Amino acid sequence: MSSAEAGSARVTLSRRSLVRGLSLLLAVAPALSACGNGGFRPLYAETPSGAGLEERLKELDVAPIPGRVGQRIRNDLIFQAGGGGELLPPTHRLEITITESILTTLVQKDGTSSGQVYAVQASFKLVNIKTKKVVSQGTSHGRAAFERYTNTTEAQFTYSNVRAREDAENRVARVIADDLKTRVAMYLSGAA
Repeated sequence: MSSAEAGSARVTLSRRSLVRGLSLLLAVAPALSACGNGGFRPLYAETPSGAGLEERLKELDVAPIPGRVGQRIRNDLIFQAGGGGELLPPTHRLEITITESILTTLVQKDGTSSGQVYAVQASFKLVNIKTKKVVSQGTSHGRAAFERYTNTTEAQFTYSNVRAREDAENRVARVIADDLKTRVAMYLSGAA
């Protein structure tokens, strides 16, 4: 390839890049134009009601969730909503039901397992307390792997496995609480 041909190839690549860039800009332009007229709002900006999102989150009532993991999810949500401070009279209620499961992994030839995955599916409904209508609903998923230990003494074996599973449960509860808080915040940031 001569230097003239190489220069021609570079110009062609450059033109292709320019055409692709312009095509992308033209495709994204309608979405960008919506930003100026209220189409895009930062999550923690002032809400349409005039209150900040932190204040709106303090008006969230989280219904009790059965079980140890359910209680962890609820406690994390209440702490995240109120920041550890005083909560306000609720305007919305978050109702959550969870389904827990264990998947065995790393199965040996003799049938023993050295690992498991703890999984939770949390279905939620956000209810407007005044109108009693469901304003948002969905499902959140969380998974955490943990090892099963085979120590020499029975007491160590049992304690290690219990602690490993509890740690996995705590991690999953945190993930689900973070996800649900973000989903509720997205709704409340746009609601009047």
